[in-house]
Amino acid sequence: MGKIAWINLSTGQIEISTTPEEDLQKYLGSRGLAAKVLYDHVGPEVKPFDPENLLIFSTGLLTGTPWPSSARYTVTAKSPATGAYGYANSSGFFGPEVKKAGYDLLVFEGQAEKPVYVYIEDEQIKICDGLFLWGKETDEAEKELRDLYPGSRVATIGPAGENLVPIAAVINDYGRAAARTGMGAVMGSKKLKAVVVKGTKRSSVPREFMEVVRRVTPIIKNHPGSVNYTKWGTPILLNFKNKSGDNPSKNHKWGQFPMGDKINAETIAEYTVKTTGCYACSIRCSRITAVPDGPYKTPETEGPEYETSNALGPNVWNDNIEVLIHANKICNSLGLDTISAGVIIAFAMEAHEKGLLSDPVYNLEWGDPDTIIGLLKDMAHRRGLGELLAEGVQKASKKIPGSESFAMQVKGVEIPRQEGRVLKALGLAHATSNRGADHLYALPTIDLTGNIEVAKKVLPECGPELMDVTNEKYKANMTRYTETCNALADALGICKFAFTETYAILPPDLAEGVRALGLNLSDEELFQVGQRIVNLERMYNVRSGMSRKDDTLPDRMLKEPLDVYVNPEEIEKIDPDKAELVHKGLIVHLDTMLDDYYKLGGWTKEGIPTPARLKELGLEELIKDLPSDVLETCS
Repeated sequence: MGKIAWINLSTGQIEISTTPEEDLQKYLGSRGLAAKVLYDHVGPEVKPFDPENLLIFSTGLLTGTPWPSSARYTVTAKSPATGAYGYANSSGFFGPEVKKAGYDLLVFEGQAEKPVYVYIEDEQIKICDGLFLWGKETDEAEKELRDLYPGSRVATIGPAGENLVPIAAVINDYGRAAARTGMGAVMGSKKLKAVVVKGTKRSSVPREFMEVVRRVTPIIKNHPGSVNYTKWGTPILLNFKNKSGDNPSKNHKWGQFPMGDKINAETIAEYTVKTTGCYACSIRCSRITAVPDGPYKTPETEGPEYETSNALGPNVWNDNIEVLIHANKICNSLGLDTISAGVIIAFAMEAHEKGLLSDPVYNLEWGDPDTIIGLLKDMAHRRGLGELLAEGVQKASKKIPGSESFAMQVKGVEIPRQEGRVLKALGLAHATSNRGADHLYALPTIDLTGNIEVAKKVLPECGPELMDVTNEKYKANMTRYTETCNALADALGICKFAFTETYAILPPDLAEGVRALGLNLSDEELFQVGQRIVNLERMYNVRSGMSRKDDTLPDRMLKEPLDVYVNPEEIEKIDPDKAELVHKGLIVHLDTMLDDYYKLGGWTKEGIPTPARLKELGLEELIKDLPSDVLETCS
C-alpha cells in the first residue's frame, strides 16, 4: 500500500499517511487521486499563488512497475493560466523514483519564507535551504543536486518558475517537462526550487501481473505506430501533417508550411546524438540532439519532439533547424512550456504584422531568430516586452486592442499544435478539455490514424463519417470515449504512446493488469473510473464559475475559413483561383459538436454534470456544488 506525504513549507510540518484503499478503488492514482485531493482542499476562493493552493506530485497504480512505458507522473494545482483546474504530466525516471520511495502523492502546502528544496529518501523527508540554487537554470540545478545526492532523481524549476510565469514548467531528467498550465509557477510561488527523491523500496509484483505484461509488451512494441516512433521519434508526424493541413503555421493563418523538409524528422536525425527512452519503455521515441558549432551552438538536450518542432518552427515561420534546437534547449533550461512559448511568440509576430505591436529591441518579424531566442529569455526573466507576453496570449491580447481574434488559446492555455479546422475531433477536444486547450486530454485520433478496426470495436454506434477527419458527425462520440481512456492512462501512470496513440491494447487489457495487482475492478468499473475523473475535474471548473461559455475556440477557428493545398511547398506562390485544393473553406461548427458532447456525457446544455450523472458515478458529495439553476431544473 502506498503513502501520501503532506509537506507544509510554511511550518515545516511533515505528515505521512497510508493512501486510503477506497480512494485507489475510485481514482486509481496520479491524475485521478490528485484531482480529488485538489477538489477537497482548494476551493474557488483560493488564488493560484496563495499559500493555500496545493502542489501535488502524484504517481499512478502502474508507475514504476514492469508495465510497458509505466514512467509517468502528474503535477496538479490550481492553475495560474486558467484560474481553475490545472495539471501537467511528465515521464522519464522521476515518477518511478517517487514510487520506489513508497509514495502515491507528495502534497506541498504553504509557502517557504526563502528558497528551499525538499529531499526525500523513503520515509526520510527534509526541507533544505535552497538559496544557493535560486536563479540557476534547470540543468545546472539538477546536476548540483544529483551530485549532492548520488542515485537520486530531481524535478526542478528554472527562472521562469521562480518569476511566476504562467507558462512555467517543471523539468526532470534534464529536459522532460511537466509543462502545461503553469505548474512551475505554482512551484515558484512556494519558493520550492526542487524535489529530490531517492527510493530504495523495490516491491515485487504478482506472477499474474507479469503474465499480462509479457502478453501486452510485444503487441505494443511491434505496432507499426510504435515502430515509426522508435525509428524517428514524434517528428515523423511533420511530413504527414504538412500534407494534410494539420501543421499550424504563422499562428494558424495557414495549415501547411512550405519549408517543411528543413525541420522534419530526417533533418532532425542529422543533429541527433543518440536515441533513448523513459523507464520501462519499449518504444524509446526520445531524441537527444545538439548543434556542434556556429551561432546556435547547443549542448546535448532532450528533443525537440513534434509539439516543440511546430511551436518554434512553422508556427513562428522558422525553417532554421539549428535555431529550433537552440530554442528548445533554452526552454528546457529556463523551464518554459515550449508549446505556449511558441504560440505567444507567433501571436506577437502577427500583432506586429497587423501594426498593433512594436518593440525597440526585436523586429518581431516572422521567423526572425533574434526575436524567437530573445523573447524566450525575456519571458522567463520578465524583461521588456517579455513582461507582457509572459502572462500568456489571453491576458496579453486584452492589453493589445484588436488582437483577441488571433489569440490562440482556450481557458487561458495556448492551443497545442493541431489545426482544429482540419481535425474536427481535436477542435472539439481543445475546446472541452478541463485543463484548457489540450491535445492529450482527449487525444481523439482514431480517425486520424485510420484505425477503422478499433473504431468498429469501441464505437459500433458510429457510421463511416467517423473516419473522415473533417466530418463533424460522431466526433463527440469519439472524444467522449478517448478522453475516458486518457484519464485512465494518466491515473495509471502510463504513456499514451503505449495505449491511446495506437490502441494496440484496449481498456480491458488495462483492467486485466489492474486486477492482477489486486484491485478488484471489472472492465466496466475501470472504464467508469475514467469517466469519474473527467466529471470530477469538470466539477472543479464548474465550482469556479466555468460553463459552456468557456468551452470555445478562437474566432480564427470558428470564422476564418482554411484552405488546404495539394502542394504546400508552393503555398505563398499559389494563385487562389487556380490552386489545386485538398480542402476548401474549413471552419469549426463547434455548437453542434458541443451539444452532442454534452448529451453523451450526461451534462446539461451548459456543459454541467447533472445530479443524476454525478450520482451514477459515485460523486454524490459534489451535487451540493452544482449551480442553483441546475439543481432546480433537475429536481
